[in-house]
Amino acid sequence: MSTDTPAPASAPPDRYVAIQRSDEFSDLRRALRRFVFPMTAAFFLWYALYVILSAYARDFMGTKIVGAINVALVFGLLQFVSTFLIAWLYSRYADRKLDPLANRIREDLDGPAQRDGAESEVTR
Repeated sequence: MSTDTPAPASAPPDRYVAIQRSDEFSDLRRALRRFVFPMTAAFFLWYALYVILSAYARDFMGTKIVGAINVALVFGLLQFVSTFLIAWLYSRYADRKLDPLANRIREDLDGPAQRDGAESEVTR
C-alpha cells in the first residue's frame, strides 16, 4: 500500500508554470508583498525598540506606572497585542485583496465546475 498522493489529473504540471508566469499570479504576489514587507519591517523596528530600550534605557524601562507594573512590562505585553493586531489586519487584508485574486487563479486552473463541487462538499 502506497502513501503517495497522486497528482490531480485536471491540471498538468505545465499549467502550473503557466499560472506562475501569468499577470494574475504576479498581481497576487505583489499584493502579498505590499502587506508583508512593510508590516514585517514595522514589527521588527517595534521589537528592536523594545530590546534596545531594555538594554540601554534601564531607568526609563524601570519607571513604575501603577504598583509593581513598570514601562518594560507594558512594552512586553504590547508585543503580544501588536502580534494579534497584525494577524487581524492580515486576515482583513487577505479577505479584501488576496482571496479574490487567488480565487480567480484557482478558477483559471480548475475551472468553475470543479470549484463549485469542492465548495458544496465543504459546506455540508
